[in-house]
Amino acid sequence: MKQSSLSHAIKLSIFATSIAASSYTPMLIAAEKGATESVERIEVTGSRIKRAAMLGASPVTTVTSEDIKVAGITRVEDLLNDLPAVFAGQTSGTANGATGTATVDLRNLGPSRTLVLINGRRMPSGSPSAGGISADINQIPAALVERVDVLTGGSSATYGSDAVAGVVNFILKDDFEGFQFEYQGSMYQHKNDHGDMKRALDDVGFEAPEKNVTDGNTHDFSVLLGVNSADGRGNLTGYATLREVDAVTQNNRDYSACAMNTDKSGKRVCAGSSTIPTGRFTDFDELDLTTNGNTFVERDGLLYNYGPLNYFQRPDTRKTFGVTGHYDLSDSHTVYTEMSYMDDRTVAQIAPSGSFFNESIDIQCDNPLLSEQQYNKLCDSRGLGRDDAVSMFIGKRNVEGGPRQDDLRHTSSRFVLGIRGEINDDWSYDAFMNFGSVAYVQTYENDLSIKRIGRALQAVEDDKGNIVCKSVVDGSDPSCVPWNVFDPSKIDKSQLDYLTIPLYSRGDTKTKQLSGYVTGDLTDAGIIVPGTSTGVGVVFGFEHRNEYLTLNPDGNFTSGDGAGQGGPTSGVTGEFDVNEFFTEFNVPLVEDTSYAEYITLELAYRYSDYSTDKQTNTYKTAFDVRFNQQVGLRASYQRAVRAGNVRDLFRQPSIGLFNWEDPCGAGAKNPLTKEQCARTGVTDSQYGSKALINDAGQYNSVTGGNPDLAPEKSDTYSFGILLSPIDNLDIAIDYFNITVSDAIQAIPEASIHNECAVNDIKEFCDLINRDPKTGSLWVGSNAITATDINIGEIETAGIDFDISYRHSLEELGSLRFTMVGTFLDKFSVQNLPGGDIDDCVGYWDRAVCEAPMPKLRTNLSATWMTPWDANLTAKVRYFGDTDEYTRDSKNEVVSGPTSLNAQTYFDLSGSWNVNSSISVRAGINNLFDVTPPLIPNGPSGVANGNVFPGSYDALGRYLFAGFTYSFN
Repeated sequence: MKQSSLSHAIKLSIFATSIAASSYTPMLIAAEKGATESVERIEVTGSRIKRAAMLGASPVTTVTSEDIKVAGITRVEDLLNDLPAVFAGQTSGTANGATGTATVDLRNLGPSRTLVLINGRRMPSGSPSAGGISADINQIPAALVERVDVLTGGSSATYGSDAVAGVVNFILKDDFEGFQFEYQGSMYQHKNDHGDMKRALDDVGFEAPEKNVTDGNTHDFSVLLGVNSADGRGNLTGYATLREVDAVTQNNRDYSACAMNTDKSGKRVCAGSSTIPTGRFTDFDELDLTTNGNTFVERDGLLYNYGPLNYFQRPDTRKTFGVTGHYDLSDSHTVYTEMSYMDDRTVAQIAPSGSFFNESIDIQCDNPLLSEQQYNKLCDSRGLGRDDAVSMFIGKRNVEGGPRQDDLRHTSSRFVLGIRGEINDDWSYDAFMNFGSVAYVQTYENDLSIKRIGRALQAVEDDKGNIVCKSVVDGSDPSCVPWNVFDPSKIDKSQLDYLTIPLYSRGDTKTKQLSGYVTGDLTDAGIIVPGTSTGVGVVFGFEHRNEYLTLNPDGNFTSGDGAGQGGPTSGVTGEFDVNEFFTEFNVPLVEDTSYAEYITLELAYRYSDYSTDKQTNTYKTAFDVRFNQQVGLRASYQRAVRAGNVRDLFRQPSIGLFNWEDPCGAGAKNPLTKEQCARTGVTDSQYGSKALINDAGQYNSVTGGNPDLAPEKSDTYSFGILLSPIDNLDIAIDYFNITVSDAIQAIPEASIHNECAVNDIKEFCDLINRDPKTGSLWVGSNAITATDINIGEIETAGIDFDISYRHSLEELGSLRFTMVGTFLDKFSVQNLPGGDIDDCVGYWDRAVCEAPMPKLRTNLSATWMTPWDANLTAKVRYFGDTDEYTRDSKNEVVSGPTSLNAQTYFDLSGSWNVNSSISVRAGINNLFDVTPPLIPNGPSGVANGNVFPGSYDALGRYLFAGFTYSFN
């Protein structure tokens, strides 16, 4: 590597010495060198220009391998979610709507707007399934991570599409020599002492969990082996890991043991679904019956508690292995490679399937399965005879068949081959091929068939007096077995075997990246700003990338025949290519003057040409200023883009579910007027009807891709100040503002309904398809259409701060204090130009803001580095309070009934190097077992178990212990 004696870099390294000690530091320091030593040039995340110990104009938060060990983390996403700039994406706490992947979401702009890299190179799309296309960081073994660089704000000029919110770059160990074995075990422990939830459970007679529970065990094994070549010019590092995670079901926590909601007074109640084990027989008007044995009784509001069987933590088995290697062909040229493999299998379990009022069914009054009492109640008392029929909807929960299980398996492989080196003293190069693929297998078990339900409910007597399906008599389905929903105690295996169908889906994602660039130092060429001694640094590069995705669900998925699927799952196949040219310039403007040690200008540009006939230009301008060793400034502007991915562009429209409460229905917490509801298709007789309300809070929407999508773009402004007022105290404060325009996403269904009802906009009213008879948006296929478009804009702004201080205790070692945090000032969403602006700072909701966005998030840690090869760390994590975001009938923002209190967590951990080969560590996170704030009817896929598991510590106290054995 090239060495350069740059005077300002030497001074800068002195300024940076104490900053480098921070656990989470916003600046990456190359090295600490004396004034007479040469300074090695390194590549910092956010630029491909190698700099001499420069901090750079873009703030980069670094998480080290030691941070991961101290936190006791085996899932990398759990550690990243604790960073104030990171919001939870897909986690192990997702059940309904789980993709089986783990994602990272910077600035809450969505995982698809966060670019994830390994050693500066792209990861493949995580999964071809809905919601899973973002990079799956399950592929990254924690044991191999050297550090994680988190750069927030657009960086598309350097790395290309998707770096709208920023970049997460995993730097892996690639020069290990020797043998290392690590094991860590962990578990959760919780005391169930939530008095109000215990009262709610008792009120409806639901079983409460044991007072003290211990569960969720995780075992993580890793082996690392590295050898150097005999001539000392190469290294090969191999690894293998195994992680096994046990399931936790929601009946093991008192706050998740029932599906919680609130009544009009705000009192917590155990709610649930009206698809009940004893069956609900209703026309959503006058008829509302259930069974008691073989008799009909009034339902009287009876609901099914679907919570207990749902997974609070999914079981997971992950295996990874791979190698990294490099070999010096000469003093100037090095070939390198990375090969990795991951197999991850997890199961998402939710409540049993059933007949979910999927379609209206005519029950004949002479149905032989009806008891005499049931005939009288259903038919005779209403003036109907044996030859008549009653049209109704049936909701019957298949508790006899057990819970639904979504078995999700992802098998990924990645291969990198590259060469880097020096052309001469001033120019170097790097060129590589990067291939990544993911094979996806989904097996959905224990779901029922809508078609078979319809046939199985039409029971008749054959010529021999046997009770059979009508379809057996007419020959349309000889295998049909009648389903005795009129006396559930008579349901047997033969009925369930007929009704239950398998659902399978297979798919692949493939990413091909071919990239090469040269970087040069133009000092010797004389391209130097007058008054400086360092010339301009440049990068010129070209990149070709291909993205391919296919998803092939079987006929049971695509037909929508799965009763518990919420609609058909559409397949998708597509690909696109992009060719890109990029360049960067690093221009020293001032050096060693009376007013500044240096001022540097950074410029970057990238032109991208997509096979979808779209072209983009991205660019960056930044200044890095150091007045002296105590004060520095940095400022930047970046234009970033995100082109539509394959699912955005090519997936077919299909029906699914979203969380909501119809404001036109009975008992709605924020009701609209009759006139407003009429605009959405509600008749006078339907207004205020119970038929409009789904007790489970799930409604239908039609979503799909759009091949005409334009790339979305973002503008990021940042300004920071760096202070080191006294020895060993370093302060970094950065303001950020990110505006995403032409954002690729669907207009939220709730916003579509609101724009129609409140603002009477016809184009939105046309997207609402209510059932003509009941007015419902949750029964059958009636839905709100919300396909992807380029909508208005999203803007977020705030202040990041990072403070570190080191204090010597002399013979007792030293203390290190770090504090990182984000004050969020704005997160506004404007779905349409000129439309309403929803500012979600300090709020959560079910439709627009979803997960909580507090104004303040901070982490404060203190580490005692003892002279006895032991470190003790205490950390305090703070997550601010949020209110429920709601708009009333006047379209004004009001705070809803559910506020989420601020949460403070205390963590303790310690490590000890027993000798040169063995080290041990242990710790407790959430020391005081703080119960997470509870939410009623939370948004599906984000909330689970009445909490937001990605935002809060959902399972209680976390205990871990592990050891490392190594030798060289």
